[in-house]
Amino acid sequence: MGAVKSRTITSADVDADEQLQHPHPHAHHHSMRNGHQHNGSISSGTLQKQDLRYDIGSSSQYQHVRQPSLRSRSQQPMPTTDELDRRFAKVLASMDLPPDKAKLLRNYDDEKKWDMICDQEMVQAKDPPSHYLSKLRTYLDPKASRSHRKRKMVGESTSTQVLRDLEISLRTNHIEWVKEFLDDTNQGLDALVDYLSFRLQMMRHEQRLQGVLCASEERLNLTNGGDGGEIVMGNSSSVSPGGGGGLLSHGNSAGHGLGNGTLDSRQQHTMSYGFLRPTIADALDSPSLKRRSRHIAKLNMGAATDDIHVSIMCLRAIMNNKYGFNMVIQHREAINCIALSLIHKSLRTKALVLELLAAICLVKGGHEIILGSFDNFKDVCQEKRRFQTLMEYFMNFEAFNIDFMVACMQFMNIVVHSVEDMNYRVHLQYEFTALGLDKYLERIRLTESEELKVQISAYLDNVFDVAALMEDSETKTSALERVQELEDQLEREIDRNSEFLYKYAELESESVTLKTELQLLTMVRQKLEEELTVMQRMLQHNEQELKKRDTLLHTKNMELQTLTRSLPRSASSGDGSLANGGLMAGSTSGAASLTLPPPPSPLPASPTASSAAPPPPPPPAPPAPPPPPMMPGFSPLGSPSGSLTSTAPSPPHAPPMMSSFQPPPPPVAGFMPAPDGAMTIKRKVPTKYKLPTLNWIALKPNQVRGTIFNELDDEKIFKQIDFNEFEERFKIGIGGALRNGGSGTEVDGSLQSSKRFKRPDNVSLLEHTRLRNIAISRRKLGMPIDDVIAAIHSLDLKKLSLENVELLQKMVPTDAEVKSYKEYIIERKDQQLLTEEDKFMLQLSRVERISSKLAIMNYMGNFVDSVHLISPQVQSIAGASTSLKQSRKFKAVLEIVLAFGNYLNSNKRGPAYGFKLQSLDTLIDTKSTDKRSSLLHYIVATIRAKFPELLNFEGELYGTDKAASVALENVVADVHELEKGMDLVRKEAELRVKGAQTHILRDFLNNSEDKLKKIKNDLRHAQEAFKECVEYFGDSSRNADAAAFFALIVRFTRAFKQHDQENEQRLRLEKAAALAASKKESDQVLMRNKVNQKKQQQIHCLLDFANQQQKQLAQS
Repeated sequence: MGAVKSRTITSADVDADEQLQHPHPHAHHHSMRNGHQHNGSISSGTLQKQDLRYDIGSSSQYQHVRQPSLRSRSQQPMPTTDELDRRFAKVLASMDLPPDKAKLLRNYDDEKKWDMICDQEMVQAKDPPSHYLSKLRTYLDPKASRSHRKRKMVGESTSTQVLRDLEISLRTNHIEWVKEFLDDTNQGLDALVDYLSFRLQMMRHEQRLQGVLCASEERLNLTNGGDGGEIVMGNSSSVSPGGGGGLLSHGNSAGHGLGNGTLDSRQQHTMSYGFLRPTIADALDSPSLKRRSRHIAKLNMGAATDDIHVSIMCLRAIMNNKYGFNMVIQHREAINCIALSLIHKSLRTKALVLELLAAICLVKGGHEIILGSFDNFKDVCQEKRRFQTLMEYFMNFEAFNIDFMVACMQFMNIVVHSVEDMNYRVHLQYEFTALGLDKYLERIRLTESEELKVQISAYLDNVFDVAALMEDSETKTSALERVQELEDQLEREIDRNSEFLYKYAELESESVTLKTELQLLTMVRQKLEEELTVMQRMLQHNEQELKKRDTLLHTKNMELQTLTRSLPRSASSGDGSLANGGLMAGSTSGAASLTLPPPPSPLPASPTASSAAPPPPPPPAPPAPPPPPMMPGFSPLGSPSGSLTSTAPSPPHAPPMMSSFQPPPPPVAGFMPAPDGAMTIKRKVPTKYKLPTLNWIALKPNQVRGTIFNELDDEKIFKQIDFNEFEERFKIGIGGALRNGGSGTEVDGSLQSSKRFKRPDNVSLLEHTRLRNIAISRRKLGMPIDDVIAAIHSLDLKKLSLENVELLQKMVPTDAEVKSYKEYIIERKDQQLLTEEDKFMLQLSRVERISSKLAIMNYMGNFVDSVHLISPQVQSIAGASTSLKQSRKFKAVLEIVLAFGNYLNSNKRGPAYGFKLQSLDTLIDTKSTDKRSSLLHYIVATIRAKFPELLNFEGELYGTDKAASVALENVVADVHELEKGMDLVRKEAELRVKGAQTHILRDFLNNSEDKLKKIKNDLRHAQEAFKECVEYFGDSSRNADAAAFFALIVRFTRAFKQHDQENEQRLRLEKAAALAASKKESDQVLMRNKVNQKKQQQIHCLLDFANQQQKQLAQS
């Protein structure tokens, strides 16, 4: 049964109980079923079903209990791979492992698999299920005590020992063995439940007798209280609160005596009083009790309390797999028996029962089963209220047992708060409130047990306060009404605002139209004023010229009249043509005589002849003599006058003929004298060939005023440069000569210009680089603008990925861009002329609070990653600070350092009471006399020699390496940014009253605010721990840097290790040198010995030779 984490219940519970100290032959099977161990336990502090893992094999772990010996392995060679896989699959099937554990074992190599197969085959079930079931059914058979065969079958072992063997077999044997025990043939669950029910009846009967006995003793004590003959009971007892129920708790000295049909001395002493003896005698001498006592004695059955405890453990072992668990919860009598076992006197048994009931309560349909079992408990034990006995155990305990208190509180938590129906939960909560749970929890909520505190806090945090809920409901109703009123008022204000905006837009449009018209009129007025100024100057100039010519005409006319009067009358009446000819000839030749030359050909007088433009006048000639009198038919200027119809001369004193005067012709060759302040009108320059067009932007005459062009004269350049060569080089086409006076040049050039430089169709209000970046980003985005805006409005990170959100944050229009787009719209320009990028930006500029919304989406998308990044850093600082402060070995090392420092400095500076941790870095700088080692070398060597247990002091400094890489200021800043982002999300949620977007924000707030609070709490705890740690080591916490502080510790630990290694290396080198020196000396001694030996041999040889010579001489 994969239940939930807390206290693991194994057979150690039985061994730890003082009543169950029995040896067992299956000791080598303890906590091992083919390497598959099930831990049945209940979680602490969890109330939700999804927090409880009921995968029966989920908590299993494979454990190698023992390895086979080399001898056994040598006798069993490894089979082939196929055979090995087949047998290993069979072993896994027998283990009933979950898929993930089975997959882990399948990844073992062949050697480990073969070891597991050998271990599995070595562990065999000692006895079949029928062996235990036959004994249990024998105990249940009332006639078994009279059958010698059945008594012999039971043997010498007690019922408690049989149940204990059964429990170990259920827990350690193959899963097939358990299924065989539970199948229809053996029906082991029914037999076990029947035996448990039988022993419960025996225990309840014993408890009733104990209750009668205790009540009699109490009445006896009350009767003899005045005589001083009070009998003191060994242990206090209490009767079931149901009135007629069995004993709830009693002393340890009164249980087994009645259970075995005997009475102790105190009971006999109590029965010596006459008025109580008949009642107790009737109870003890009942036939049923005698029969049961004989039955128990003959079959060598154990105590009922022990049998019940081990039976509950058997049921737990059955529930340790999925198949058995389902059978137990479907067996209603089994659940009832487990619940009735709460009347057991052992608090350990009560805790075990409550853990099993809590586990059943959390499976589907288990809650109703558990409540039904407690209804049955109420009927059997005659309780006034359900759970009354349980609450009596919980509140009125004889000895405090933390496991029982935690199990009881956990059970109540699960029973009350695992119900989905709120009304039903309030009903269950009231049941416990009526039994005094709330008041009792207020008394014990400050207990020292952390597990009990967690369970109490879990219960109180999930309690429903109906009065507060009613008040909140009324407040919510009034708030909703107020919200509705405000929404109606807001809608009305929005409508009014819309009307005002509409009117404002109309007025703004009219104002823009009027401003545009005013600008146009202003431009027209300026143009007309400029033209008027030019015309006025031209008129003044023309009037001046007219006056000059009028004066000249008047003078000539007077001279002509004077000359006419001086001529003879005959000459004046002669041939007009001759006179005319003579006059013209005389005037052109400059002769002073009155003789008339032959007449020239007459000048035509037709208008066509007079309209032809004469060539440019030659330079003025010297003054001529007075001309002859004007002949009739000619103008004073010598040109034919078409306005004179009479040949008679004018009267002598006639006024000038102003009416017949014609305005002067335009200047020759297109030149016109420019008035003061006006530009000269330039003539067109004729060309021989068709030339290309220069695409420039020409200035109008009124635009040149005040510029440098006003001072330039390009006409003189035409005289200085020969443009014939230029035309030859730049002419267009082969036969490109102009025949129409160059009229087609400008037209062709303009056509060619329109083809070569096509005007762009689209308009952009963005700067070039910005436009290019927007285009690139829009292609990366790959979404229509409508979908983008909808996703931004709905804050939907599914439609708009986090990468796209970050991309859009770079594309948000600036204030200047928004202003330019508004002006473009106000001027009523065509939006279709804008580029696609400008249209995209225009749509984005219309989204309200787009920067805020994108920031919220970015925050929501990155929140989990930020939390996962910050949390380990905070935990590393807190853990490192705590471990550093609590490290005893590091403290001892600092003491040694302080001692060495005072030894060095006490004569010069006096003794020191402490030092800053920065001083640890200076230990390396203090060198020995030979400069080969430092003070730290010596300290490390001293610690290794005198205090070897301190060499691994860094093992107590957890997390200092990680903390050295964490800047606490940056972590605080990151948490502050998270708070600012959360405030932004809250404000956005408040602005949005309804809609799916509000649900998204609310869900995010509900899921993330607690995480942010936890990080803030952890950060505050880490800051406090770091502050305490820094101050603890004598530094100021005001400007302390976590990274620098822990980096100092890390440097010291690394330097400590390095110097220790250097010391060891130095010792090894010294030993090697000493060994080499001793070896060299021994070699020298050996060499000297060899030399001496050779010398001795040579001496011996010489002596032998001398002796031989002497012998030869003596013989001769």
